[in-house]
This record gives sequence, C-alpha cells and structure tokens, in this order.
Amino acid sequence: MTSMTSVQKQSIPALLEGRDALVRSQTGSGKTLAYCIPVVQSLQAMKSKIQRSDGPYALVLVPTRELALQSFDTVQKLLKPFTWIVPGVLMGGEKKKSEKARLRKGINILISTPGRLVDHIKSTKNLHFSRIRWLVLDEADRILDLGFEKDVTVILNAVNAECRRRQNVLLSATLTEGVTRLADISLLDPVRISVLEEQGGQSDPERSVAPEGAPAVPGGELDSFAVPGGLDQHATLVPSKLRLVSLAAFILQKCKFEKDQKMIVFFSSCELVEFHYHLFLQTLPGGSGAPAAGRPPSASARLKFLRLHGDMEQEERTAVFQEFSRSKTGVLLCTDVAARGLDLPQVTWIVQYNAPSSPAEYIHRIGRTARIGCRGSSLLILAPSEAGYVNSLASHKINVSEIKLEDILSVLTRDDCFEGSRWRPQKSRAAGPPEIRQRATVLQTLFEDYVHSSEKRVSWAKKALQSFIRAYATYPRELKHIFHVRALHLGHVAKSFGLRDAPQNLSVPAVKRRKVNMNRPGLHKKTPSKRRLAEILRSEYSSGMEARVAKVKKQNKHAAPSSRPCSAVCSGRPASAVGKKKKRSP
Repeated sequence: MTSMTSVQKQSIPALLEGRDALVRSQTGSGKTLAYCIPVVQSLQAMKSKIQRSDGPYALVLVPTRELALQSFDTVQKLLKPFTWIVPGVLMGGEKKKSEKARLRKGINILISTPGRLVDHIKSTKNLHFSRIRWLVLDEADRILDLGFEKDVTVILNAVNAECRRRQNVLLSATLTEGVTRLADISLLDPVRISVLEEQGGQSDPERSVAPEGAPAVPGGELDSFAVPGGLDQHATLVPSKLRLVSLAAFILQKCKFEKDQKMIVFFSSCELVEFHYHLFLQTLPGGSGAPAAGRPPSASARLKFLRLHGDMEQEERTAVFQEFSRSKTGVLLCTDVAARGLDLPQVTWIVQYNAPSSPAEYIHRIGRTARIGCRGSSLLILAPSEAGYVNSLASHKINVSEIKLEDILSVLTRDDCFEGSRWRPQKSRAAGPPEIRQRATVLQTLFEDYVHSSEKRVSWAKKALQSFIRAYATYPRELKHIFHVRALHLGHVAKSFGLRDAPQNLSVPAVKRRKVNMNRPGLHKKTPSKRRLAEILRSEYSSGMEARVAKVKKQNKHAAPSSRPCSAVCSGRPASAVGKKKKRSP
C-alpha cells in the first residue's frame, strides 16, 4: 500500500492522539485498517513489552463469523514484525474447549462475535479485562440489527467492572438511532468523523468532525447513506413467472459470455440459497456440475457456483469464504450473512434477487463491490407490483437506472442449447422477441423437468417457496404497500421455483388462501382442453396471461388491451387479469 484512503487519513491521526471516535464511512473504504493500525502501533510501542500471558489489551467486536476471520487475518499481517503480540478470534461454530485453551495461553488482541464472547464471560474463569486499552465495535449498526444489543451491554458492563480507562471506537457505514445511543453510553467526548466519497471513486477532502459536546447526529444524517462512487446501480422489473429464467439468463450473460466476472447473488433465506444453488449447479449449461448434454467438458468449467448461509457448518463457511476470496471468477449465492464488512476482492456484480427490507441493508449489500476506488455494478430484481421500491430508494438519494427484461433474456439466443426444435430448420433469422420467448420457454421447461424429476425435488422446491412467502410477509410496515403477501400470484411465483402449479395448503395467511381460491376457481378442479392448455403453456415468456384477456374483457369493460408488447411487460405496466382483480379486492 502506498497511500491511505480518505477515512484512514482522518481516523488514524485522531486515534493515535488517544481520542474516542465515532467513524462513519461507506463500506469498502478501508475502515478495518483505520483502527487496526493505531491499535498495533500503540501496543508495540508500550515501554513494558507485552507478554502473551497478560491477556487482552484490545477487544474488537464484529457481527459475523466471516468478518471476524477477515479482521483476524488483517491483524495477523500487521503483527508479523511484532511477534510478541498474539491475536486471537472467538466465534460461534468453533469448539469452546479449544477456545478456552487459547484464552488460558493468552490472547493480546481479541476479535470476537458478541454472542460467543458473552458465553465465555459467563463460563470461562481465566478471561479478564483488567489490561484492556482498546474497545472497538466494527459494523456497530449490524451488531444492533442482529439483536446483539443485550450482549453488547453485558460485555460493556464486564469491561467497565475491571477497566475504566481505555480508548473506544465505533465504526459503521450508517448512523442509526441505535448506534448513536450506543455511542452515548460507550464513548467519552468522541471525535466524530464522517467521510463520503465523490463520484468516480475520488476522495472527498471534506470531513465532518464534531466538536466536543456536539449532538450525536445531525438531524438529517440518519436518512443519508454513503454510496461507493465507482458503483453503477441498476434495477429491472420482472413478472413473477419469469424471475427464475431472468436470474439464470443474467448469470449466463455476465459469467459465461463475459470475461473476468465475479458475482454475488443475495437471497432472503437459507432455503432459497440451497434451492437455487443445487438447481443451477445441475441444470445451467457451463455450470460446475455435470456437463450439459452435447456440450464439451471445457464449457462446464466456465461457471462456478458457491453458497454461503447461516445454516452451514462453520468449517464449510470458512472454506467457501476463503475459496471465493481467492477466486477470480464465480457466482456466490448467499444470504445477508455476507452483506456486512466482508472484503471479497474483484467482485464485479451484486444481484439482489430478493429486495432488502431497508435502504441501509441495500447499501451494505452493494458495498461488496466498487471497494476502495474500484468499479462495480449492482442489479435489483423487482416484480412490476414492487416498482414503488425504486421511489423509496430515491427518497434516500439512492438512484438506479433500468435494465430492460428483454436485454437480459436476449443472451439466450447466444447459446444453442436453448434452441427449440421449431427453430432448427430456419437458417437465417433475426434474434427478435419471438425467438427470445421460445428460448425462455426452453430454459423454464429445463428447470421444471429437473424439479419434477423426483418427489424429493418437488418437496424441496415447495419448502423453498414457503420460505420465500414467509420472508415476504416480514417486510416492515412502511414497505407493506409495496411488498404485501396478498399481491403475490401464487401460481406465477410457483413457476419461479420450477413448480408447474401452485402447491395447496401453503403456510400463508388464511385470508390470502380464500382470495386465491376465489379469484382462480381452481386449475385442479377443472381440467382445460388440450387446445386451451397449449395456449397457456405456449410461451413462458408471456407469463401465460394473454390467453385469458378475452374472458377478462367480458367481465370488466375497462380491461387492459388484449395484448402488450414485450416493452410493456418490461416497463412494469399492469399486465392484465391479475392487476384488475387486485383493484377489486378489499
């Protein structure tokens, strides 16, 4: 490293002066080194040389296990010249017996997740804080979001009972009421550093340093977020029935047909990660599973899928984290366990398949790319009924540009394995919407055939669908008008899990079930004719809605036009019967 980032220029001198600090800077701006360098500098300069048996001199709290490992790795590199200072890490998923043995031998810089540290405070007798000189809370907002407020209070009380004089540092990408409350009880006359970045990744020389006794947070600062300057943000509107096909097409477009692309895809639950991981691994041409029929083995090595979520064993989580960090390409499917603080090098695309529940979470997800002056891009996938979420982000000065659905699906025309049999006799043709629709149908059919190839896989897809609905019902009240479980068309959502029909007796509110049964008087009760069925299934791309337009027009004089071009579907305008039925619902 030859030059410091903006947050490091502002934070390191203040911390070396011995001041408490509240540091706010965008994710990926180098906050870890901003506190690690002063900590190591002060400890190695102590007149009485530190000994391992002295116990912890610095305590660093982080929200997740992966961030604990990353911070530990950074500290280890800084301590190579100072072999007498011993770092250590405590986190869930590891054996407590081996952790207790390390604590007995001595750890001078202790990095830990809050829950595991509280466990050791209560059960490990030889853990003491009498020599603590540094207390650092990294990603403080995330620590509070994950429900660790009580654990942090226990830790603060334990440290205060043994050591009153120390230097405290809080670091966060967003300043929430919880963070400012935590700052009030843990910091003494802190210097407040807020560093933002200009477009293009250039450092903004301005810094906001509040004088002593100033209020914790300016009035409007709670609603502002630091977005990486080198980040291009995009959104696309995709009908529910096409979500799975669109995600697969986007992955193929970026990671198979473009060079040096590294992507992270965020989902709302562990079940969704597992479902899409196994599905893509086995079905996508060029995936790292079995090679697709008729494809050379070399093509199967171009796509590599990894997964990361909280239900995995700690050893596997660590292995995946390290493998993806070292890899130059690949696709990581994950939950928000990877959304905070992790420095995953060379990530070029962030895809949010399920919209986050808050702008702050959105910021942390996209912060996995465009780190420290690099360029990066993000894509938010929304249903047409969720288009209002873009306005919600805009109110927090987060602006996104639209990518058309047709532009994403057009990549399917570049892969012959999605070519339907009807198209083979034609020698020359333009790659227009009819061909895109045909190939989207082939890909959707590929997914459905895989899911319905066994009862076990059908059950597995149903569990993932239930998990999606449960997560959808947990959006906060201020977003319920955008994300409401009653707005979901269960038949179309089921298609996005490779299911041909909406499963019965899903764990959704009873009111929703009655509404669905009333509006769709049961494909399971009335078997359509072969001709009718062919019309509905002719094109997955059309969402199967155009075939019902004639019936809708009889029921409603103000029905939508009988057919819409692809651009209408892409732009998120109401697409026919579903929208009209929603208007009549109470």
